Amino acid sequence: MSAANMGTLNAEDILTPAELAKRLKVPLSWIYEKSRDRGQFAGQPLPVLRCGKYLRFSWPAVVEWLQRQERSVR
Repeated sequence: MSAANMGTLNAEDILTPAELAKRLKVPLSWIYEKSRDRGQFAGQPLPVLRCGKYLRFSWPAVVEWLQRQERSVR
């Protein structure tokens, strides 16, 4: 079980939308689109932590999401 599922996160694993876009090498607009319910990719939106008006992303949760997407398109 990952740290994200256990409820413990390291501060360095929390990313802003811009940091996540840079890490994934995608446009910032892709991050915003995939984090919305209507922007689902293979049935699931990108997992997001909402802190008021701010969006943050857990890197371990994003990695798990990417792995699920890869399995679902095969």
